[in-house]
Amino acid sequence: MNRLTKSLIWRLVFIIILVLLALLIILPWGNKLIKKDFPISLGLDLQGGAHLVYQLDLSKVAKEDQISAVDSTLEVVRNRIDKFGVSEPTIQAEQIAGERAVLVELPGIKDLEQAKQLIGSTAQLEFWEQGNTDDKTVVNEYLPGFIPTKLTGKQLKKAQPTVNQQTQAWEVALEFNSEGAKLFADITKRNLGKPVAIVLDNQPVSVPTVQTEITGGSAVITGQFDAAEAKRLAIQLNAGALPVPVKLIEERTVEATLGAEAIHKSLIAGLVGLLIVAIFMLINYHGLGLWAILALAIYTILNIAIYKIFKITLSLSGIAGLILSIGIAVDANILIFSRTKEELAQGSNILQSINDGFKHAWLSIRDSNFSSLITALILFFFGAGQIKGFAITLIIGIVISMFSAIFVTRTFLLFFTSKKKYEKTI
Repeated sequence: MNRLTKSLIWRLVFIIILVLLALLIILPWGNKLIKKDFPISLGLDLQGGAHLVYQLDLSKVAKEDQISAVDSTLEVVRNRIDKFGVSEPTIQAEQIAGERAVLVELPGIKDLEQAKQLIGSTAQLEFWEQGNTDDKTVVNEYLPGFIPTKLTGKQLKKAQPTVNQQTQAWEVALEFNSEGAKLFADITKRNLGKPVAIVLDNQPVSVPTVQTEITGGSAVITGQFDAAEAKRLAIQLNAGALPVPVKLIEERTVEATLGAEAIHKSLIAGLVGLLIVAIFMLINYHGLGLWAILALAIYTILNIAIYKIFKITLSLSGIAGLILSIGIAVDANILIFSRTKEELAQGSNILQSINDGFKHAWLSIRDSNFSSLITALILFFFGAGQIKGFAITLIIGIVISMFSAIFVTRTFLLFFTSKKKYEKTI
């Protein structure tokens, strides 16, 4: 057994293992075997979700700063939703009756109250202490005799939900940056034996009595939290406060606009497309087409497995990106086979023809795929919602198609085809 054959065997083993792992992720029996489920995430158009519109109060923002305030609000809302784990949300600025607003669509979220609490709360964290309240501008009806300190959510480094090991109650642990740690140490030092209030959106959530000076830069918010409330509060604090007040002006639960029928039709379209491509490859490339079809099947399996592993949200536009990428995958095989046939026609032996065919086709494959990849990346970074979903599936498809054509198809051709059989199929 020569070195080339050994290399091809290892490459073939790698492909088989990769396909088996992908099938374990895709097929129900595979999920049972590995005892883990990998559901496919569907977009708002296929599974429904929450639709919310928030009006922004820019009355106290200078005109030249309003665009920046809108952008900052979008970023805070996006951060909160990303940390909550919603796939492929739509978050964009709108003009409604001459007023600035933010449109939010959340696929799969059926609980409107949960979505509203996550997005709409300003989450302004403050620490108040007892002091001189002669200053009439300092007012908090829930904390008479208290004044705000300089320690706020701006000095917060991280917040995370935790469980108190003694009481088993949910809490939110706070960790401050260096500036916040120094301020908190000063506050606890001068308030030994006195209460310090932790205030969220002008509402006290905890008023503990300071027992000792705390220099570690950490604190805990206690309250009547359950797991979901503690997680939501941590997300809001980590994402930061909304820069301007917001008012919910529209809310509704969106039913799937396309749903099961669209998924069924998309699958039919994909299968018909694959069948037509397979017939075309067989007619034009005979035996070569068989290996292209097998490589294309592996390509499809790997695509679906990646969607499940990384929880890629599939909207109808995303399915379109997948089907489009099938054509890209076939295009690479056509270039390779055409060049291989040309080499054989010139009298080269089979091994040399295959290697030269791949070598000469590579530059065209590389350039066409990279130009498509650049376009898809532009759509991903500058698009939103379903445009971004289309770009994601297209990017994944392009990358896997290059792997399928250059690695999988080449391995099959070199390993399984003998000279006599190969010449007959050509």
